[in-house]
Order: sequence, then structure tokens, then C-alpha cells
Amino acid sequence: MKVAIHQPQFLPWLGYLDKIDRADLFILLDSVQFKKNEWQNRNRIRTAQGSQWVTVPVLHDFGQPIKDVRINQTTDWRVKHLKALEMHYAQAAHREPVLAGLRAIYKQPWDRLADLNVAVLRWLLGEFGIKTPLRLSSDMQLPEEPTERLIGICRTVGATSYLAGAGARDYMDFKKFEAAGIPVEMQDFRHPVYRQCYKPFLPGMAAIDLLLTCGGQSLHSLRSTRS
Repeated sequence: MKVAIHQPQFLPWLGYLDKIDRADLFILLDSVQFKKNEWQNRNRIRTAQGSQWVTVPVLHDFGQPIKDVRINQTTDWRVKHLKALEMHYAQAAHREPVLAGLRAIYKQPWDRLADLNVAVLRWLLGEFGIKTPLRLSSDMQLPEEPTERLIGICRTVGATSYLAGAGARDYMDFKKFEAAGIPVEMQDFRHPVYRQCYKPFLPGMAAIDLLLTCGGQSLHSLRSTRS
């Protein structure tokens, strides 16, 4: 069983969904420290001017795990997000059915960021047709050291291999994985080019960008660059 692991992200990009699609099981690493100004509470959508951040405002303490981070309810972030999507994707072919799904999620009274992220991710996977099951690292007893934590997750779920992202070279101790008898495979993600609402094509947007423009062909597009 091939396992992939990553922090829960908000409206994640295509590389994140590609990683999930390549795995037999995906673990949401919600028990590690929240990092401000990264991807855990924000992502980018395409606009005529380039891109725009959509951000979920949060209340957090330094060192707080992702699973405990609360959403700041003093700003109406839901309205801002939906207005931005409605405006910038006004001509998107699949605008209405996709935004209807997101609106249904936004109507729920979210308190914790991780819960929102998981709900949005499950919805995205359903829309793309990706069947990989998800589990939370916070349900497991794990070591603190980063590589040992990953190995601990792999052992807990019975992984026979680990799928690592390109950034893993910066923090993983590959010799420890070798010693643990868990082969490591590196994700080779090549961003697909598809018809966006604006030109020129801009990679790295939230995966909803592809969904809004390509609808039921989104999974085919995601997989199209694999060798």
C-alpha cells in the first residue's frame, strides 16, 4: 500500500490532488505546527490581472498544532471568497454547479480550520472523482522528530511504500526510511496546461480553477502529463 502524507491545505492546488490520486491512502498531517502565511489557510485563484489570494482568517498561538487552530469569525470571509469566485469566474463553463457545492460547505458553522480544510478537500476529491481514502494523523500516537513521525504513520497504517513530494529532500532523512524497510517514491508532478478563463496560462492556482473551467474532464487533465 502506497501512502502519502501532507498537512491539510485550504483549496489545495493540483500538485496536492495529484499526490492524493497517486496514493492508496492519504494521511492529513493535522497534528504538526500551524505555519502562518503558507498554504494551510489560503490559496490563489485566477483573475484577469493574474492571481488573487483567498484567505481564511485564523486565531492561533505560536506552536499550536493545525488541528487546534480556530477560524476568526469577526470577518465575513465566506462572502468575500464567493464574491471573488463569482466575479473572476463569471464566464467559466462549470461555474454554477461547482460554486453550488462550495456554497453548501460555506453555509456550515465552521469553528476549526482543519475541519473546514478536510470538508473542502473531500468535496474536491468527489468532484474530481479521486477515490483515495483519507485519515488524520491526530488519531495516531506518533514521535515528534519529522522523519520518525512519517515512519511512524507508515507503520501504523501498514504502508509498503511512501510517496514523498519534491520538498521532502529538504527535511526527510532517507536513510531512516531505508533502515525501516519502507521504500520511498518521489512524486513527479508535471503541471497540466488547460484552458483558463484568462490568458496567458498561469500554473499553480487552486485546483478549483481547473474544476470551474473543465468540469468532468478535470481528472483526465490532471493525469494527462504522467508518463
